[in-house]
Amino acid sequence: MGKADFLSPKAISNRIKAKGLQKLRWYCQMCQKQCRDENGFKCHCMSESHQRQLLLASENPSKFMDNFSNEFKQDFVELLRRRFGTKRVHNNIVYNEYISHREHVHMNSTRWETLTDFTKWLGREGLCKVDETPKGWYVQYIDRDPETIRRQEELARKKKHDLDDEERSARFIEEQVQRGRGCKEEEDTPSYTELKRESEEEKVAFNLAATSAAGPSKSSSLLGASALKAAAASTKRKEIPSGSSSKEGKKKKSALEEIKEMEERRRPKREPLKTDYWLQPNIIVKVVTKRLGERYHKKKAVVVEVNDKYTAVVKLVDSGDKLKLDQNHVETVIPAPGKSVLIVNGQYRNTEAILEGIDEKNFSATLTLDSGPQKGRTVHNIAYEDFSKLA
Repeated sequence: MGKADFLSPKAISNRIKAKGLQKLRWYCQMCQKQCRDENGFKCHCMSESHQRQLLLASENPSKFMDNFSNEFKQDFVELLRRRFGTKRVHNNIVYNEYISHREHVHMNSTRWETLTDFTKWLGREGLCKVDETPKGWYVQYIDRDPETIRRQEELARKKKHDLDDEERSARFIEEQVQRGRGCKEEEDTPSYTELKRESEEEKVAFNLAATSAAGPSKSSSLLGASALKAAAASTKRKEIPSGSSSKEGKKKKSALEEIKEMEERRRPKREPLKTDYWLQPNIIVKVVTKRLGERYHKKKAVVVEVNDKYTAVVKLVDSGDKLKLDQNHVETVIPAPGKSVLIVNGQYRNTEAILEGIDEKNFSATLTLDSGPQKGRTVHNIAYEDFSKLA
C-alpha cells in the first residue's frame, strides 16, 4: 500500500498528532520518546535501546529518580517565579502551563506520585506558601533573592522613618493644643471677691443711665455733650503712652497662633528654594526607564544640554549614544566618598561640593562646599536627589 497523500485526512491527522501532546502512559522518560498508541509503545519497550536504558537504570535507580525529581522541581519553580511572581495561584494552572512544553519531565518519573504531594513538599521545604481551599491547592512563590530582600528592607526603613516624623509632628501639635486649651480655661475662669463695706454709715449707690424720656431739646443737648465727651476721650487716648498696647502684646496667644509660629521657626530656610526641576549640564545620571529596552536601562550618561528645565540631551558613557529624556526617566548618581558632586536643588543649587559621607538610614549625605562664597562649609542631611556626580 502506497504512502498517503500529503493533503489526505490521514496524513493531516498524523501531522497533528506528531505536533501536539500525546498520552502520558505512552511516554518513556528514560528514552525520552513519545509513542502514539499502545502498539507503538509495546514495540518500543521490546527494542534493544530501551533494554539498554533499563539496565543502566537498574544499577542505581535512586540516582536517576533524584535527577528527574530535581529537574522537575527546578523547572516548575522557575516557571512559577517567572510567570506568576509572588502572586497566589492555583497549582493546577501552573502545572498545565508546565506540561504544555513537549520536552518536559513527566511526574511519573519523579518521587512524587501526585501534584498534591508535590505541592505539600514545596510548602514543607519553604519554597512556596501553600494553602488548601475547597477549590484545591494554591501556591505562592517566596522570593529569597538577596537583592529583593535588601530593597524591601530599605523601603521598610524609609517608611518607618517617615512614620516617625509624622508621629513626632502629631505629638508636637497635640501638646500645643493641650497647652492652648489649658490657657483658655484659665482665662475664662472668673475670680470672685468678698463684698466688704469699710464703714457701716457708707451708702451703696448705683449709677443708672438716664432714659430719653425728656423732650427733643434735652435729647439734642445730651447728644452734643456725648459727642464732645467722645472727642475729648479720643484725644486723651492718643496722648496715652504705649503702655496699654504693650499689655495687649503680652496677652497670651491662642494655640493655633503658637503652632504657626513654631512651624515657621522649625521650617528650614532652604525649602522655599527647592523646585520641581533639577537637571544641570555636566552631571552624570542613570537611566531608569524601561521603555527604551534593556540596552539603555540602568546605564549611566552625561547631561550634555538642558531644554525647558525638564528635558535634557544625554550621552551614554558606554556606547556614546545620545538620547533626549525627561527628568522623570533619569536619577542622580551617588559617587564614592571624596569625589566631586554638584548640588542640583535646594539652598546651595549650582554649587560644587565634595562628598564626605552617606547616611543610608536617612537617605542623605554630608557635603563640603567647594565653590561659592561659603566654600569650605560642611552641610548635612542633603537628600540623594539633590546632588549628583560631576562628569
